[in-house]
Amino acid sequence: MKTVYLDNAATTRPRQEVVEAMLPYLGEKYGNPSSIYGIAREARAALDEAREKVAATLGADAREIIFTGSGTEADNTAIKGVAFANRDRGDHIITSAIEHHAVLDSVKRLENRGFRATYLPVDSYGMVDPADVEAAITDKTILISIMHANNEVGTIEPIEEIAKIARKHGVYFHTDAVQTTGHIPVDVNRLGVDLLSLSAHKFYGPKGVGVLYVRRGVRMERYIDGGGQERNRRAGTENVAGIIGLAKALELAVAEMEHEMERVSRLRDRLIRGVMDRIGHVRLNGHPTQRLPGNASFCFEFIEGESLLLNLDMLGVCGSSGSACTSGSLEPSHVLLAMGIPHEVAHGSLRLTLGRYNTEEDVDYVLEHLPGIVEKLRAMSPFGAEASFGGDSCGKCEEAPQPVAERR
Repeated sequence: MKTVYLDNAATTRPRQEVVEAMLPYLGEKYGNPSSIYGIAREARAALDEAREKVAATLGADAREIIFTGSGTEADNTAIKGVAFANRDRGDHIITSAIEHHAVLDSVKRLENRGFRATYLPVDSYGMVDPADVEAAITDKTILISIMHANNEVGTIEPIEEIAKIARKHGVYFHTDAVQTTGHIPVDVNRLGVDLLSLSAHKFYGPKGVGVLYVRRGVRMERYIDGGGQERNRRAGTENVAGIIGLAKALELAVAEMEHEMERVSRLRDRLIRGVMDRIGHVRLNGHPTQRLPGNASFCFEFIEGESLLLNLDMLGVCGSSGSACTSGSLEPSHVLLAMGIPHEVAHGSLRLTLGRYNTEEDVDYVLEHLPGIVEKLRAMSPFGAEASFGGDSCGKCEEAPQPVAERR
């Protein structure tokens, strides 16, 4: 059976070049980089080189790069580390209602420890208004954390504007760039952020390794105690093989970014237009143009997203309903609800995310089978008779993305 993998926002297939770069450090080059003998120094040299490569791609200094075990750990470290280190300055944190749970749950944990938080609303596209950020700042605000782009609907947030506001008020600014790094330009100085999180497995690297960028001068407590690794900011023997893979994957992704952005955006637009043209009562989630190249997120009225996934899986198509981290739950996406999508419509969500291994044939395969699946499921639904297949769509679905060339 044909397999069409369209869940690249959840994880990506590691590139062969990445696997090959990692293999020596899973075998004969097994030294602990904190030791002083030959094979340890070899591991340390490789670790230092990887740090330099990562820093160069982000426009950072190597001393500002902390290797972590995941993007989730990077988010936790940034938020809790800054909060506890700056409690003498204030106790207020600003974030948005559509953040990844790695951010939201970290902020909620801090609320349980006496901190205060503001969860900013978003518009119907999932966009944060910079004016809302500025209005929420008080003299006790110590941190703002707004994601670079949303993992579920792909909306790219106005990070540069928010960063200017944060800097004007002397507030640290963190962004979760897990979905954007390796896919669209990410430069810490251009964005103006103080802290930034990323994860290797989102750009064709290995799972279980991430990065936290921390601008020099930021006051932050370390999150994991123990040894003095990572310049005494993250204890634990470094995952040398994973870090080598991360650096290689990021180097390759940045080198090919311009071409891949255009190619994947064309596939995404082909998929979105095909779905909108062939299926009625469907909504495109997220901003129609300010969105990640590979993200196509929909809500189908009168059916459940989980049923869509199961039927697509039987045809070899891999997708998700909402985010991978919450797809095991029957609760609708907090992101979609925050965007004002009704509870019953949010249940019919489907996220299809494309990447470097996808082709036009993959898109056409989905467009060939998805309308029939939707029609079948609606026929089984007690509300299905209301759907007029091929008729008017709901919400903002008439606004299809413009070609990439028109918005750059």
